[in-house]
Amino acid sequence: MNQEKIGKYIAKCRKEKKMTQLELAEKLGVTDKSIGNWENGRNMPDLALFKPLCDELGITINDLLSGEKISLDNYQNKFEENIVNTIDYSTKRINKYSNTIGLILIIFGLFISISAIMIFPSESSWGSIYSVFGIIIFVIGISKFTIKMKLWKRLLLILVIFLGSLSILYFTDYVNVKMNNMAPRFRESTLYLGSDIELLYYDNLFYDVIKCDKTYYVTKNKKYTHEDLFEFCENK
Repeated sequence: MNQEKIGKYIAKCRKEKKMTQLELAEKLGVTDKSIGNWENGRNMPDLALFKPLCDELGITINDLLSGEKISLDNYQNKFEENIVNTIDYSTKRINKYSNTIGLILIIFGLFISISAIMIFPSESSWGSIYSVFGIIIFVIGISKFTIKMKLWKRLLLILVIFLGSLSILYFTDYVNVKMNNMAPRFRESTLYLGSDIELLYYDNLFYDVIKCDKTYYVTKNKKYTHEDLFEFCENK
């Protein structure tokens, strides 16, 4: 589909009808800038405007898509060619729109995840909730770029990216506990035990964390009794 040729043809037909860009725009319910963009070949009219535009210019849709007046002898061949070109053009526009939405979702998802980690303190569960929510949006954005893939490959890729993203979050959380002496964000439950020292127990999916006074210790993931926790802190 030659947009430049089609644009010149629109301009030619408009002038033959003795219409200005503004007059044609008013008849179609668009701006004169849109008409100018069509005629300069920068973009194409929406599919819904093809028939109204052709009616105003006194041409057929086949003429419009060909960018010239089609003779009866060549009408059928051009008609079939234009159908294929229109489908191809529509597919490209849909893919472009989908990719744009996907990119926005990717950026927005990463922004939410990073912001959640930076804004909420590690003791707050909201940080982990918003981080996971951001990852979900990020993965949805990635999925927009995989539309052409086979369904099973697409699902497998999305699953791998989702699990990989969660793994990065868990690993980052683990490093923060070990290196920065912070409470784990991703935890299933928290247990506070009042005693002579401040004792907190964080039950995580892959490891546990015990806080004795102001120090966080990463420990083996298992079921701890109250006695085990007190004994652990007494030995530290």
